[in-house]
Amino acid sequence: MLEAKNIVKTFDGPEGAVRALDGVSISVAPGELVAVRGPSGCGKTTLLLVVGGLLRPNGGEVRVDGEDPYGLPPDGRALFRAERIGFAFQQFHLIPYLTVLENVSAPALARRSPDAPERARELVRRFGLEERANHVPAQLSVGERQRAALARALMNQPRLLLADEPTGNLDDANAEGVLAHLAEFAKAGGAVLLVSHDARGTKRAHRVLEMARGRIS
Repeated sequence: MLEAKNIVKTFDGPEGAVRALDGVSISVAPGELVAVRGPSGCGKTTLLLVVGGLLRPNGGEVRVDGEDPYGLPPDGRALFRAERIGFAFQQFHLIPYLTVLENVSAPALARRSPDAPERARELVRRFGLEERANHVPAQLSVGERQRAALARALMNQPRLLLADEPTGNLDDANAEGVLAHLAEFAKAGGAVLLVSHDARGTKRAHRVLEMARGRIS
């Protein structure tokens, strides 16, 4: 589902180019949950942005579901992401003036699916947010916000789910619930790439890869 080979990503720094990713290769198969563990600043989030089609690499090759997202025009790449990739971030990125149900529904705007309203309601139920469906993010607990963000990531039935430190802000009970949902997605045939510096985030993974200084060991 995901195949990345020899990925290089550099950024301009005050003392010259900084190599955030230094020849990273990684693969995730359908039905697999792969975790990348490493300290803050080692390149984990940059890796997710690159393989998710959000940040063009300086070198290497990315294929998601057999296709190179960077070979598509910008509009085509945006639609490709909307249809095949779900993102769950540590900071949630919920739209503050939309309700939980509206936030969960938002990705469907890119696809115009006729069953979108019912699917959004079902995801809200599945993630235990029925009583919060008409609340805005500021009225939710941290755990509820993460569950809403994860429900939104699954709205378009993606093939690949990318999770960036999804348990970093959560207590043990909420972290366990989020990890259970990620494992359920993989068990159903989806592919999950999770990055974390938190040992809790790797306990359900089929494989755990260590990352440091832009490289995976």
